[in-house]
Amino acid sequence: MKQLAFACLLIVTMNACTYGQNGITFGRVASSAAAQKVNMALTAVENLYVDELDGNKLAEDAIVGLLEKLDPHSNYMTPEEVKEMNEPLQGNFDGIGIQFNMLTDTLYVIQVIPGGPSEKVGILAGDRIIRVNDTLIAGVKMKNTDVMSRLRGPKGTAVNVKVLRNKDPKLLNFKIIRDKIPIYSLDASYMVDKTTGYIKLNRFSATTHDEFKTALDKLMQQGMQNLILDLQNNGGGYLGAAIEIANEFLKQGSLIVYTEGAHQKRENAVATNKGAMQNGRLVVLVDESSASASEIVSGAIQDWDRGVIAGRRTFGKGLVQRPVPLPDGSMIRLTTARYYTPTGRSIQKPYENGNQASYNKDLIDRYNRGEMISADSIHFPDSLKFSTLENKRTVYGGGGIMPDYFVPVDTTRGSTLLRELNSNGITYKYTTQLIDAKRKAYKKQYPAFEDFDKKFVVTDQMINDLMDACKNDTAFNKDDSLPEDRIAKDLVKSGSVIKAQIKAMVARDIFGESEYHRVLNQVIDAYNKAIEIISDEKIYDKLLSGKIEN
Repeated sequence: MKQLAFACLLIVTMNACTYGQNGITFGRVASSAAAQKVNMALTAVENLYVDELDGNKLAEDAIVGLLEKLDPHSNYMTPEEVKEMNEPLQGNFDGIGIQFNMLTDTLYVIQVIPGGPSEKVGILAGDRIIRVNDTLIAGVKMKNTDVMSRLRGPKGTAVNVKVLRNKDPKLLNFKIIRDKIPIYSLDASYMVDKTTGYIKLNRFSATTHDEFKTALDKLMQQGMQNLILDLQNNGGGYLGAAIEIANEFLKQGSLIVYTEGAHQKRENAVATNKGAMQNGRLVVLVDESSASASEIVSGAIQDWDRGVIAGRRTFGKGLVQRPVPLPDGSMIRLTTARYYTPTGRSIQKPYENGNQASYNKDLIDRYNRGEMISADSIHFPDSLKFSTLENKRTVYGGGGIMPDYFVPVDTTRGSTLLRELNSNGITYKYTTQLIDAKRKAYKKQYPAFEDFDKKFVVTDQMINDLMDACKNDTAFNKDDSLPEDRIAKDLVKSGSVIKAQIKAMVARDIFGESEYHRVLNQVIDAYNKAIEIISDEKIYDKLLSGKIEN
């Protein structure tokens, strides 16, 4: 119970203390009446409660209860959650070097990280890992976290795995020596045409700017003058990484973002003269899952009229969290300020008293209002109008970044069949078997991606084989909502997407992640619209001048 008292007392008095070990200093003293009230409650529980109590659990519950009344992003994290959060942002972890997915209780290797421990011993994409150190992990409904805990471990330690490959019933044995594994934040970079490049970022981590700069330099060497920057589904990350990326596009002295809170003075981030792409056409792709750091970058680019933002309104996460480490390795992530774009727009969408359920339901509400389908469904009050800094276009605050060109959710090619195939991993499992049988032939037939992209065709026979795989999959169509005639109709509707997915998965196995996205992007509306905008200087200029509205 002493731990309970200490943990809760830390919360109510932390504005008055100095946590010297972590360099965190608080100058303002919390209300003594509030602290006394909490202490009295803790003393009563400690000395009078009828049953024995778990002090650590109660302390955590008390902290969580306090924070959830503040805002949706102030939260408490256990030591394990802190480690899990930091790994992808720090850019590496110790492990065996694979990207995997659990499908029907089986671990499928999606991709082997080049130069990593698994590649060195001969693990291939498509392999199914059945045992880890003699522990069966297939067919036992093991959680992803449990699988990862068995595969990961300190650098230099060994793990033995047994792998099922192709249809060979004999398991292959591999001894893998764990090593430092890089986590990349850049999914793809390639030339769309002779003058236009494409870069896709999945997060903003400690390594993002270095990865981005390397890709940018390589594309420029190939003749890139214009860039499509894809931040769709990018949930954010480090503020510093967002500032570094925005700095690549803005002129010296341009304000990128500022933060301000009741107890934090305004802090400005300003562009230096180190930007490698201050000129050339720029289109940034965003959607409702683009958040935080993604919104900082797109907001700065929009406010300075540096590029066209295309897609759908972003998530609206504009609260700054400061980590407050606790003695046992746990952490409070406390909101201390708000992000503001250069024009003074708040990125944060509205919330009430940390109401998490209502806050998380916002995206569903947007869809139900028709916002994902039509820009006409989106209405902003005049009080949220702002003017861009160069061309004086009207932009809006009040939550998220509203794009300059709206691209609706594609409902024309979606279907129940497509959803069933993806949710049950059937397309991936079928493609894995296809590649297992023909990997060597494909690599010989298509020595370069350009050959593959032009000549590889997903045939009708492949689609028929996929449909046969559906019939043999116990997880498919459990509720019998897809009779044969409906499957045929859905196949017509979603056929182009299904074929693109199969081709993209084959491309990833033979060539890599960039080629996977290069194929799949061909059936993504936002990507194709970005090419249309960036390829037509007149349309691009009119969007930046505010003379075109869609």
